[in-house]
Amino acid sequence: MRVVVVGAGQVGHTVVKSLAETHDCRVVDIDRARLDALSHAYDVRVTHGSGTRRETLLDAGVADAELVLACTSRDEVNLVTAMLARKLSSARTVVRATGTDYLAAWHAGDLDVDLLVSTAFETARAVSRVLQVPGARHVDFFADGKVAVIGVHVPETDPPPFAGRPLREADLPEESRVVAVVRDRVLIGPSGKETVRPGDLLVVMTSPAGARAWSRAVSGAEPIGDVVVFGAGRVGTAIARMLLDQGLVVRIVEHDAARAEAAAAALDRARVYHADGLDPEFLRGERIGAAGAAVLAQGDDSRNLHAGVLAKLHGVGLTLTVLDDPAAADVFEAAGVDVTVDPGDETAEKMARYTFGRRTRQLAMLEDDRFEVLDITVRPGSRHAHRPVDTLPGAGVGALIRDGEAVFPHGGDELRPGDRVIVLAEPEHVVALERDL
Repeated sequence: MRVVVVGAGQVGHTVVKSLAETHDCRVVDIDRARLDALSHAYDVRVTHGSGTRRETLLDAGVADAELVLACTSRDEVNLVTAMLARKLSSARTVVRATGTDYLAAWHAGDLDVDLLVSTAFETARAVSRVLQVPGARHVDFFADGKVAVIGVHVPETDPPPFAGRPLREADLPEESRVVAVVRDRVLIGPSGKETVRPGDLLVVMTSPAGARAWSRAVSGAEPIGDVVVFGAGRVGTAIARMLLDQGLVVRIVEHDAARAEAAAAALDRARVYHADGLDPEFLRGERIGAAGAAVLAQGDDSRNLHAGVLAKLHGVGLTLTVLDDPAAADVFEAAGVDVTVDPGDETAEKMARYTFGRRTRQLAMLEDDRFEVLDITVRPGSRHAHRPVDTLPGAGVGALIRDGEAVFPHGGDELRPGDRVIVLAEPEHVVALERDL
């Protein structure tokens, strides 16, 4: 597929990284340094200029493109780019919006684009998923919530009873299947003989009830009922609104008076503090440490890091930070912050889904995009139909949707035509997997 990507910033870079090996990618940006970096790292053609200019898009090959992804950091630039692309080609158009202001207009059909992806909304969804399964590093739901895909670290101190035992002998939560073991950043096929070790990352597909059981097994965590959100910008407000809609008690801490006032007006069910989240006296006085979780969304990694460590010191059990710079993830992990959420990854994941065929209903990227999870329907003529799930090359099948119900298969269970297969694969196997299934 020829894909024109407009915007070579954080989101555009992640999109290109995901697509460059399997698609003809053309990248447009006004920043030559960004374009040079991308062209040196990936086999892509670059065009210097603005996506809002007709000549630039034509030079990038939009007339023959099948998909245009407008993912700059400026919403209006992305919308104009998409409108131009509509006039100049028959390509499908996917637009990134940083906030949530344009979502209602798109849902109402007032914006003529195929998909509008809100970075703030997708980040809020990612945070809310993790809060539903505390103790997990990554959480995605597939098949209308029937299947949870979770990444859980086996703790090195006080590990669960199944650590040190082969998978086939381990007492694991029911309705679940381990599809990958990541050890020292290396993927190990989860055969029944493989022994789970403290420090391993397990990628598990399970039912919602099974996900909660895994959470209790690895961390002892119970469901989160109340959250403190540090930061009332676009992302922090979107997170707070989504958590309130899910019935959680939400407090917001914002050091900027205007933002705090705007959040209080927009979110009448939240308690909003105009205060400095780095002030230990404030944290003690308002008993912030009693919260079930703290979400750090201040748009500044240094402030988030400071606030996250303070929240931990005051007793908050679970801390999540929204990254400004993805490279800071290791620093947060070393400092003891439990979960990092990369808004660029969340946005790029949703945009990249449009490069797949209609049989692939959903896509998730895990562990710095080193693995992808797909929801693919098995064709009647597939060469893998009527073969055991464990014979699928380069992939781990964790769940099937059969007759509307989730099934967590054993290795010898057969794939059937019409099954929806929830499968984890390394990126280099994804195109063949989609084609052959």
